[in-house]
Amino acid sequence: MSRYTKQDIIDMIQDNDVEFIRLQFTDIFGTLKNVAITASQIERALNNECMFDGSAIEGFVRIEESDMYLHPDLDTFQIFPWRPQQGKVARLICDVYRPNGEPFEGDPRYILKKVIKQAEDMGYKFEVGPECEFFLFHTDDNGMPTTITHEKGSYFDLGPVDLGENARRDMVLNLEAMGFEIEASHHEVASAQHEIDFAHNNALQTADDIMTLKLVIKSIAKRHGLHASFMPKPKSGVSGSGMHINMSIQKNGHNLFYNPEGNLELSDDAYHFIAGILAHAKGMTALTNPLVNSYKRLVAGYEAPIYIAWSVMNRSPLVRVPAARGKATRVELRCPDPACNPYLVLAVCLAAGLEGIKKKLTPPARVDRNIFEMTRSEKDALHIESLPQDLCEATRELEKDAFVRSVLGEHVSEKYIEAKYKEWENYRVQVTEWEIEEYLYRI
Repeated sequence: MSRYTKQDIIDMIQDNDVEFIRLQFTDIFGTLKNVAITASQIERALNNECMFDGSAIEGFVRIEESDMYLHPDLDTFQIFPWRPQQGKVARLICDVYRPNGEPFEGDPRYILKKVIKQAEDMGYKFEVGPECEFFLFHTDDNGMPTTITHEKGSYFDLGPVDLGENARRDMVLNLEAMGFEIEASHHEVASAQHEIDFAHNNALQTADDIMTLKLVIKSIAKRHGLHASFMPKPKSGVSGSGMHINMSIQKNGHNLFYNPEGNLELSDDAYHFIAGILAHAKGMTALTNPLVNSYKRLVAGYEAPIYIAWSVMNRSPLVRVPAARGKATRVELRCPDPACNPYLVLAVCLAAGLEGIKKKLTPPARVDRNIFEMTRSEKDALHIESLPQDLCEATRELEKDAFVRSVLGEHVSEKYIEAKYKEWENYRVQVTEWEIEEYLYRI
């Protein structure tokens, strides 16, 4: 049931002097797109009559079947608080439909909604809270981004050491003006690295909010003369940016993962959910870590996980169960980075967890030691496997995992796999500065 009616939207546009509305949607690679209309066209948009050329969007459709329609989700109406106060700009997030009125199978939002429906049919409500990290860098004289920063801040530092403090505060205020409940914002471990966390919400709202968060952060950074980057590893030798995903399932108002009588106060279903995630971890990695650059973050020594294991307090495994219990019992997946498409990642996480619950899968024994300090024989004895080491290996694992591909559907899985192999090949044939420095003088 929508909070807003069509008339509510029209009234809000008129009452708030909104002149432009962005009809937003996301491509399969997690890039936000939009068709902008003026307020005079809002009734046409609300009647699902706004069309765009799907063949122009990478990973969508061929030119022979290009017509696509945008169906706005009325509950996503928001006015951008940082835009002019006269002639304001608003947005509506849209679902993508074919001309025959059927949902487009290549729309990431549709894929997530399908899995959410499966959970609802089981009586479950999937809730997610992300921890989104990013860097704030200087721009050059032409306004182009650099990786230059003049600050030396680290974990939880504050101004004047944290030179991004004012920009981050401005981001938080704008997000709150758009209805976000911001739980925390702070400087991260690397210089110029920051994190903004917002409250748990249902999965679809969270995926929408991640896309909105990235837009707000980039827009406000630009107003402060900075460039916000969600690139997983923009600088070698420092920590990369992750986007840990904290998940829980509610059933009849109770947290399904909590059992005060259970081992570690976790329910059997919590263990089954963890087992489902671990079982498909390799096949999911091309989605959670979608770039060549993502695998520069997934290396030892920088808190990013590279081993398929789980623990309670230990931060080296892939899956962690934070200390809070009761309503706050969560399962945290630590590998995703902010370059991922949140709709696809939450869809495969939920689907894998549900499969674990349905099949009553059992996870391996938890690993409470620092896995990075274990010898190979110790890891072998515990049957601890590694995540894929590069995008090519990850794409092969996705290709092999029929279950993950079935969640994405044939259209998206084929387009995505094809694009990731192409991305890897483009990278593989490059001659890098490292190779020149390493080999030119002595070979």
